[in-house]
Amino acid sequence: MPGSLDGQSIRLELIRVNDLPLPSNRIPAGFYVSINVDSRRRWKSPVRVVSSDDAELLGDVVTLSLCDVPELSVEIRVSYELGRMLGSGEVVGKLGISWDELLNYGDEPFELSFPSICGYHPSLTLKAAVLHPCDDHDGALFDSLVDCEIARDTDAGHARFVEYVTTKTVSYLNDAVEHFFQSVLDQCPVDHPDRASALANLASARLKGYIQGDLEDIDSTISLFREALALRPQGHPDHPLSLYHLAEALTWRYREEDTTVDLHESAQLYCKLLPLCPEGTYLRGIAAGANGVDYVIDGCNNLPKDASDDAIHFRRIVLQLCPLGHQHRPRTLDKLSRALRLRFTQYGSIDDLDECIKLRREVVSLCSEGHSERDTYLNNLAASLRSRFDHQGRSHDLDEAICLYEEALRMCPVGHKTRHVSLSTLGGALRVRFIQRGVVDDINRAISFRREALMLSPPEHPDHDLMLHHLAITLKIRYNELDASEDLNEAIDLCRKSLRLTRLDHPERHRRLYNLSSTLSSRFTDTQENQDIEEAIRLSQESLDALPSLHPDRCSSHSWLGTAYLSRYQVQHNPADLSLAVDHFRLASGHPTQGFPQRIIEAIHWARQAEVYQHESALEAYQMCLELFDNHVMTRSSIISRREAATAFRGARSLPVDAASCAIRRDNLRQAVELAEQGRGQQWSLASRLRTPLEDLESTSPKLARKLSELSKSLSDAQSSATLTDRAAADVAATQYRRLTEQWGAAVAEIRNVKGFSRFLLPPSYEDLQAAARYGPVIILIASKYSCSAIIVPTSGDPHHVPLPSIALADLKTLKDRFARAIRNASSMGPKQPRNDLIVLLRAVWDEIMLPVVNVLQQSLKLESLSRIWLCPTAAFTSIPLHAAHPFRTNADRSKEPCLEDLYICSYTPTLSALVRSRQMMKKRVLPSFVTIGQGQPGKGKGKALLAVDSELELVRKLVPATANSNTISGDAATRAGALEALQQNTWVHLACHGKQDPKQPYNSHFVMRDKSLTLLDIMEKDIPHAEFAFLSACHTAVGDEETPDEVIHLAAGLQFSGFKSVVGTLWQVDDAVAKHVVQAFYKNMFEDLEVGGEMDCTKAAWALNRATHAVKTEVPLEQRMVFVHIGV
Repeated sequence: MPGSLDGQSIRLELIRVNDLPLPSNRIPAGFYVSINVDSRRRWKSPVRVVSSDDAELLGDVVTLSLCDVPELSVEIRVSYELGRMLGSGEVVGKLGISWDELLNYGDEPFELSFPSICGYHPSLTLKAAVLHPCDDHDGALFDSLVDCEIARDTDAGHARFVEYVTTKTVSYLNDAVEHFFQSVLDQCPVDHPDRASALANLASARLKGYIQGDLEDIDSTISLFREALALRPQGHPDHPLSLYHLAEALTWRYREEDTTVDLHESAQLYCKLLPLCPEGTYLRGIAAGANGVDYVIDGCNNLPKDASDDAIHFRRIVLQLCPLGHQHRPRTLDKLSRALRLRFTQYGSIDDLDECIKLRREVVSLCSEGHSERDTYLNNLAASLRSRFDHQGRSHDLDEAICLYEEALRMCPVGHKTRHVSLSTLGGALRVRFIQRGVVDDINRAISFRREALMLSPPEHPDHDLMLHHLAITLKIRYNELDASEDLNEAIDLCRKSLRLTRLDHPERHRRLYNLSSTLSSRFTDTQENQDIEEAIRLSQESLDALPSLHPDRCSSHSWLGTAYLSRYQVQHNPADLSLAVDHFRLASGHPTQGFPQRIIEAIHWARQAEVYQHESALEAYQMCLELFDNHVMTRSSIISRREAATAFRGARSLPVDAASCAIRRDNLRQAVELAEQGRGQQWSLASRLRTPLEDLESTSPKLARKLSELSKSLSDAQSSATLTDRAAADVAATQYRRLTEQWGAAVAEIRNVKGFSRFLLPPSYEDLQAAARYGPVIILIASKYSCSAIIVPTSGDPHHVPLPSIALADLKTLKDRFARAIRNASSMGPKQPRNDLIVLLRAVWDEIMLPVVNVLQQSLKLESLSRIWLCPTAAFTSIPLHAAHPFRTNADRSKEPCLEDLYICSYTPTLSALVRSRQMMKKRVLPSFVTIGQGQPGKGKGKALLAVDSELELVRKLVPATANSNTISGDAATRAGALEALQQNTWVHLACHGKQDPKQPYNSHFVMRDKSLTLLDIMEKDIPHAEFAFLSACHTAVGDEETPDEVIHLAAGLQFSGFKSVVGTLWQVDDAVAKHVVQAFYKNMFEDLEVGGEMDCTKAAWALNRATHAVKTEVPLEQRMVFVHIGV
């Protein structure tokens, strides 16, 4: 050393280590650099985590006092502990260098190159500078070199292990394991601070020997790693490395022994490990690499499909290992979705199917066009959507499935290996759509596709049996609808072939059994060959026996077995067969894990067959139908989708009246009233549940009342009239709504356990419904194909049955069409011309419908003249102007025979519950305010100008009592928003404008305003509890749609639902030029006797309308007097 440097120091700045070698191939915890000054003094850098880069950054600065030692020793070592170290680690680079050499480079960085090792060329980049005595500097902190036996043996073991790895000499492995690492472990008892390190060192060496085939025992190695992990819990610096060690060992045992449980545990360990390994670290790179996580994921994805809860939980864990962007994510999503769909098919949980669809949507989104498996993923998504359609009946699911199947087929041209799959699955979806919508082209295309699929799957093909089955059931459907006998015979042959090829443990065997049974039952009906029906019964029973009690397909097995028994009964007339058929129809309808649509179809079939064969279970079947309908419709999150659900089933439209007719024919009038009410106005009933007053519950159980109130609000907020175009978003919204519905239902069930609330929100009993007749009888008119009659609900006592023997359902339909023509013709006639057609029709209504009712009112109930009565028409009766029934005859004394409105004050009510609800809300009254809303100039394309609107508004304004806070909105101010606000802020409303009934979508019926239309949906979404009266001087405001007449969906009913207790509406087009005469007469009668300071009374509206139509007979033609009807209190 030059004498001029005596007493000075040298400052070393360590910048980075380059090309860090790992000769033992063992995963290090970290690395460090040490500078050994002499045998007693050493400077050591902090242990740093190894990165995945070629260079490891340091940034350490050390100051060394120059001394008479000629050179320093610089080492790079890897450590197998980040915490307390056992030994000094493994040397991966060692170099001696003199002081002079360090100072040869001035202030520039330079590299110290270490000897090459295992193909690596390690080096250390650093800078060196001399510090003079006057410079401020800190001295270096030196470690004292501690020498102990376990440290020496550990270091020796590392060195021997490196020799084994580099030379493949087994004796070195044995030395490392037995003489060093095992010896160290023996010296580290259970409570020794270095025991975890000793365990890990020994286990790592043993694992390497196992991997190389030089050691056989893997089980004890795994046990060592387990113990080490237990000693390094979460939070320990070496916890991540111990997780990796155990995962790696388990993976190797899985490789060699195919122990699935090891693969499962490895995945769980990697799930814990990866969040603890920052990106860019060496451990992260190895763990997430081909031999770590990727291997585990691949192994998991190759496991057999398993729908157990544990297996699905495991696949969720595997998915956590595949974040967005991971190459295995699509396949892992697909595998989880397959397991969920399988569990759905076994247990029927819609949550599983919803999640399956969500996952499959993501798979498709990750596999753009050109991806080799996109067609498979499209088919998978389509299949799950079709399953959901079968379970829930949402038409958009079926339509989307068909679109996806078509896209998948386009990706499978002739010659493609999976073309037969795409052909058959598309054919299946078209078959289902044909059943729903009856378009013959769908079933023909389905058969064509499935024939081609069978052709592409010859007898030696693994899918031959499946393609046979698919074609068979499609031909059977065409036979059912089009009665082509050749289709049935071919279907039977194909079913037999498919079943012969199906192994006994095939998961779909039960379906092939009951589908063959169904074809044989159909042939028996045609040929009456006894062997067919005996075989059909045996096959369906076998399919039923093959399924566990909660399997969703037991519903179909029960159904086909019931059908087989019924077929035999139809020929052999053995009452036992009819009883067995009914038993199985009952079980099919009530099967808890099948979706509501299928169960509804089964219940309808049961009810119809029970009616045909006059079986005593008919009423029970109807009750089941109505209950299932209620539950099914409740699951829909939008008002429009509820109506779609209600109209999706053939034969369901008449269920409420057929149920009531059945009860009448069994002399159970109370139940007839209950069933008619339960099945009608479902849309209003469901919506009103969320607005149920909770005052009584609040006084008994305020906590439950608050809970239900919050859930009801959440459900109301979640309802949407709009259709989401983003199907994934729509799925999420539907799932959230369903879960809210489940919570709401659970809260209702909890309330029913409270004393006094056992019937809370259950369908009302007769006693509950009789409250509707408190101020006058309610006449329910039942129009069923089985019988037409009326039920009078009196103020007290039992209901009265009024047979209507001279009129049938077909007569009512004819009467309705004749009324429509007569009204149309009358609109083109002069005001003084006689309305002969109308007179004939109204006389028929009087003679055949209302006179028998009036006779009972007068003779049995002794109802006084001009008493109030309420008409509650059902089905075809809703299209007949019952209130205008008139004999148009003269008595012998030349006096005119009185008509219905001469005898009684008539009102209508959509349902009895609606009337009860309105009366209950009358208890809460506020100071009246009156608004007139008029729009006579609706704008281009919205209808002709209504020239009399402004004068009508002025007329009404003058007749409204001065004590009422009155206001007028018209012209430019009569906008959608303005009208809606006025409805909410006023208790009395008169509305004069165009009214439009939408026959296809009644919820789109609307009042025409200046800018946008005020729709029925807009009105329904508002809750206006203090509203009292509305006069709707607009066209078509009180007429429902033809598709669902018993739902009574029209503008007047919407206002009543929103809070208006008393509403005057119209049945057809109003002539605004003459309507004002009725309006004037109405308000004069409404307010003329009102004393100063007296209250405006909306319950007078029916009487005022009755007086008004009498008063304007000479000024207003018959059809324009009949057009106005009163609804409500």
